[in-house]
Amino acid sequence: MNPSSLEQVEMRGIVKHFPGVLANDHVDFDVRAGEIHALLGENGAGKSTLMKILYGMYQPDAGEIFINGQRVIIKSPADALRRGIGMIHQHFQLVPSFTVAENVALGLKSSRGLITDLNVVSQRIRALAREYGLSVDPDAPVWQLAVGQQQRVEILKALYRDAALLILDEPTAVLTPQEVDELCETLRALTTTGHALIFISHKLHEVVKLSDRITVLRDGRVVGRVATQNTNEKDLARMMVGREVITTWDKARVQPGHAVLRIENLSVRGDQGLLAVKNLSFQVHGGEILGIAGVSGNGQRELAEAIAGMRRASGGKIFVAGQEVTNGTPAQVIGAGVAFIPEERMAMGCIRDFSVAENAILETHAQPPLARGIFFNFAQIETHGNQLLREYDVRTPSLDTLVKSLSGGNIQKLILARELNRHPRLLIAAQPTRGVDIGATEYIHKRLIEQRTQGTAILLISEDLEEVRALADRVALMYEGEIVGIVPPDTSVEELGLMMTGAKRYSV
Repeated sequence: MNPSSLEQVEMRGIVKHFPGVLANDHVDFDVRAGEIHALLGENGAGKSTLMKILYGMYQPDAGEIFINGQRVIIKSPADALRRGIGMIHQHFQLVPSFTVAENVALGLKSSRGLITDLNVVSQRIRALAREYGLSVDPDAPVWQLAVGQQQRVEILKALYRDAALLILDEPTAVLTPQEVDELCETLRALTTTGHALIFISHKLHEVVKLSDRITVLRDGRVVGRVATQNTNEKDLARMMVGREVITTWDKARVQPGHAVLRIENLSVRGDQGLLAVKNLSFQVHGGEILGIAGVSGNGQRELAEAIAGMRRASGGKIFVAGQEVTNGTPAQVIGAGVAFIPEERMAMGCIRDFSVAENAILETHAQPPLARGIFFNFAQIETHGNQLLREYDVRTPSLDTLVKSLSGGNIQKLILARELNRHPRLLIAAQPTRGVDIGATEYIHKRLIEQRTQGTAILLISEDLEEVRALADRVALMYEGEIVGIVPPDTSVEELGLMMTGAKRYSV
């Protein structure tokens, strides 16, 4: 569909049930040509379900979709694309070993029959790139591209297929501040040519900066529609959660204690055998949050796993409270007083097919009073589990519920409860709020601040700059496995962004 022929896409009375859940409850939503309409809501509010219906991945149980006033039935993503609707997923749908042109051409008919005419594809990619400021080399293999460039390829894929409406799901989640600014310019350029955009994000400051209108969902229903110029972040957060939400924290002054974590010349190899962490040295003191900021893939995961005893160091030393734990087992690291909230909560933080009660005792199941010799004390396990649920506001039908049935926010709170209940000397929090909604984020931030006040040393690893700046006492920037600067949290976003891309360094 030519963007100039799109006037409005409208969803009326959309209903979608899943077993035991009413995901969308008579939802009305529309987007117009030349605007950016933001869709907000906590996890489980129904945003993704609604957009998957619009993109043809789900069929509604009731309700209708209209394009330019004409009722349509969208049976599949291919059908959605034929009608001019494209979707940019949070996790890119690209083949790393293919070039940009090959990725764009994938699945399309060629003018040369069975042979893909990549010259024609490349020419059109260059034309689209010039028109919308999406600078990218059609001949470059995708694996060589930075994250922001890969996202441009996804947008070019949709534009190449004549998408007049683009659905963008958390499009800024893995971008540097400079890449976010470039994306905003691109999205605005798209609206000037008549494209309609639906923008899904948990980052309220971006929503307020970029969108024209905002619709808020809660528990599957629309609870607010507002022109962006008539609202603010605080009001939007209240609509999403149903109460006041704390987004900025007044941290009590804490005199940092002795160095709890000491890293000396640490080197760690990644999954491919290449050095992911290169000769790193730093310290984290009791009563301090050291934030590690950087674009994903610059050694943060390998650093966290090496400290937690889940990945071998190839050089250097790790000390916790003066005790060397380099290449110790996870049990030895836990014994030294280390708690770990891993980046991949379902793969490393819990066992999805175990119950809530079983996941709550993964690290302490052999210790009294949870065990008597080789036998479990089930009464104590139940008491312990219920105590954690109450203290950490973990919402679950019962202790016997399988963890895989919980929302992302409640899984994360369960992991936080299990780790903090051991009263650790050092807490490693890797991406602690990734993929969780604003209510769970507020709760997790509150708990991290409390631990800091109690004297715990905290290593916070996050790709969310606003989170790092809000919580950390010092911010260390990682680029290609090295720390390129340690700066105060009030350092400008622009300055931090330059360090995140290696364009600027400070001696550390």
